[in-house]
Amino acid sequence: MGKSRHQVVDLRTGRLHVMTEPGRVPLHRLLGFASRINSKRGFLLVSKVLGKHYPVLPRTMAWSYRALARKLLDQTDFSAPSLWVGMAETATGLGYGVFESAYNLGVRSALFMQTTRYHLAGGDRLAFIEEHSHATDFFLYYPEHEKDCATFLNARQLVLIDDEISTGATFARLIAAYRAVNPRLEKVFIVSLVNFASPEHRHRLEASAGIPVQWVSLLAGQLRFDPVDTDQEQFRDNTINVAGNGLCKRDILAWPGRLGMDRPVRFSDLNVAGLLVFLPARPDNRPILVLGTGECNPPAFLLGRSLERLGYRVIVQATTRSPIFPEGAIASRIQFTDNYQDDIDNFLYNVDADDFSLIVACHETPRVPGNTSRGTDFIGLLKQLNAVGAQFSYRDNNAELHFYRP
Repeated sequence: MGKSRHQVVDLRTGRLHVMTEPGRVPLHRLLGFASRINSKRGFLLVSKVLGKHYPVLPRTMAWSYRALARKLLDQTDFSAPSLWVGMAETATGLGYGVFESAYNLGVRSALFMQTTRYHLAGGDRLAFIEEHSHATDFFLYYPEHEKDCATFLNARQLVLIDDEISTGATFARLIAAYRAVNPRLEKVFIVSLVNFASPEHRHRLEASAGIPVQWVSLLAGQLRFDPVDTDQEQFRDNTINVAGNGLCKRDILAWPGRLGMDRPVRFSDLNVAGLLVFLPARPDNRPILVLGTGECNPPAFLLGRSLERLGYRVIVQATTRSPIFPEGAIASRIQFTDNYQDDIDNFLYNVDADDFSLIVACHETPRVPGNTSRGTDFIGLLKQLNAVGAQFSYRDNNAELHFYRP
């Protein structure tokens, strides 16, 4: 399997030491590195398989989903009811993808949900924080359907899915909040692309959980970050707005993951032909870029996978709230205000519109202009990129994408 490796990464915010255990997947295939605009944590692990901050082939994303699901299923029997949770914002697509792969491998009596930063009035929820995040408050809502709520409150196994683990402190808080409403829980699985929780951090989480905890990842190791010897506040951009307006977003959130899914999304009509009419009339060897937006990342993967199966070259990425310095694995940054009516700064990294024959932006929110007093809004971003919009809708277990040119 090889030897443990130690890599040193110099960033403007400090020096990052990355120690990796022997594994089948080398570090450079999974991660790049960059500096956060965040005085709490100065570094960012930029996943090369997640499809968030960095361009990724749909088949590479699908490989990571299957690999984690198979590794998880090789270690346990999921015949008892189970709850699968993808962590917002970054790992909502990963969480859904692992759940979909597990479902395709035969797992049933399972419920997928994702955490969210958005307020949904009229429903019970668990609240917890992620201390190192640029926006710390997160919620896990009770499912809206009675059958799903029964699974939520009686699951025997809890599968928590994130792109990377550094300390596990966020999961410890979520496990404690969830066990308070489900004392029948028997075991927790912490699933991630990479796991850098130290032995001390793992032991602390396992002790606080009070029930068996199993760790599943593609690569494990440890991190040490030595911040530059200066005031870390210089690495916080106080002009960036991270707080929402606190209003209920239930009417503008179409993706069903926040309120429970007991099976993968099925499109009643993906209408790929309706999208391809936007391709250039003359042959073009450049790939198609499919973008997810914020917490709604799975539709971009599902569309990208469908196009890839038809023989098109496709890249998948997503917009994000995370403020990052353009350096290292982050080559460029486009800033705009969000499409969730919060006037929050969002970003798109590593995208040059000239590199693509077509850009498609999948989103769950209405096609309404945002607040342009602070710069470009989401509709303005689509126009800037000459992109096609793809609005996601979901009703009676049927999903659709509605393509349009803004």
